[in-house]
Amino acid sequence: MSGPSAPPRIGLLYGSSTCYTEIAAERIAAALEGYEVDLLDVASTPLATADRYALLILGIPTWDFGELQEDWERAWPDLASVDWATKRVALFGLGDQDGYPEWFQDALGYLARVVAARGARLVGLWPAAGYRFTQSRALTDDGNHFLGLALDEVGEFDLSEARIRAWCRQLASEFGQP
Repeated sequence: MSGPSAPPRIGLLYGSSTCYTEIAAERIAAALEGYEVDLLDVASTPLATADRYALLILGIPTWDFGELQEDWERAWPDLASVDWATKRVALFGLGDQDGYPEWFQDALGYLARVVAARGARLVGLWPAAGYRFTQSRALTDDGNHFLGLALDEVGEFDLSEARIRAWCRQLASEFGQP
C-alpha cells in the first residue's frame, strides 16, 4: 500500500513593481487549498523555471497606457525558451479601469496570447460582466470573458478577495481537484 500522494505543485510567476501584484499572488496561493504553490518573482527567477511545472499561474499588471510591467518586459524574450505545450496556464492581471479604461488589463492579454500561441492550454477565463472599461486586449474573441482573473486594486479593492476565492475554486476544477 502506498502512502498519500504529494499535493499538486503550481508555479506562480509574477512581476510586481509596487507590491500589489505580489500581494495578489500571495492571496491566490493561500486560496488554492490542497496545492503546493511556489511563488516566483520574474525579477529574480528565470522564466525557464516554468519548465518544472505542468500547472502555472502567471500574474502581470498593466502599466500606464497598456504597457508591460518592467520585470515582465525584461523577461519577455525568454518566453520562447519555455515548453508551453506541456502546460495548463491560468493568468491574472491588475489594472485600473477608471484611470486607464482604454487599456484595462492589456498586459494580461499580451501575455495570454503569447503563451497560447506557443501551445499552452489556457484555463481560468473570467467573466467581463460587472467591470467598467472601454477597451481591453485581455478579452476573449466574443468579448464575454477576460483571458484570466482581472483585478482592480485601485477602484474595486473591496471585490478582490471574493473574486480571488471564486477564481481559485474555478482553477481547482480546471487544474484537477487535489
